[in-house]
Amino acid sequence: MKPKVLMILCATALLMAAGAGAQVDFLGLTDTLYADIAKVNDFNWTITISFSNDEAVAGLTVPLKLSAGMARIVADSAIYAGGRAEKFAYKGFRSDSALGCVLLGMIANMGPTQNQLIAGKGRLATIFVSSRDRKPIEKLTVDTTTLSPNNSLMAVADLSAMKALQDTIPAHMSKKREIIPAFLARQVK
Repeated sequence: MKPKVLMILCATALLMAAGAGAQVDFLGLTDTLYADIAKVNDFNWTITISFSNDEAVAGLTVPLKLSAGMARIVADSAIYAGGRAEKFAYKGFRSDSALGCVLLGMIANMGPTQNQLIAGKGRLATIFVSSRDRKPIEKLTVDTTTLSPNNSLMAVADLSAMKALQDTIPAHMSKKREIIPAFLARQVK
């Protein structure tokens, strides 16, 4: 076989293997989490977290790694008001400025409520980022990561999406509730 053809076949096989372990959604189309990065002024930026899903979701974890070059930054706060997760029972925000990370956690129900993130798309929350040293932030980059104790980018499908009538599911089916969404960070002009 010619070396060029062999190289093309090997590259194709590697790309297919890399895609096989990526996003997982047993219940439908691949869902997507968006991080829209916008500059407010030289010292403050926002990250708008949006989600596109095609099934009901009961919870999400969104761990993010933030960096701004030489400027030291901190994720000050997050606001859920007006977003799709506004009525969730738990809306968490944990910032770790030493690691440059932030974790958003959202749980629809913690009791008798019937909250869920129905199929659709739109904003979940907005994170506010500022300079710690009053040095201008030239560029903010955002990526997903894994934070202790094993918080990775994930959504959990609502049991109603699985057409299950029981309030617990067998262990062999628990992984089928996990949705690993695609992640896309983009700069807003």
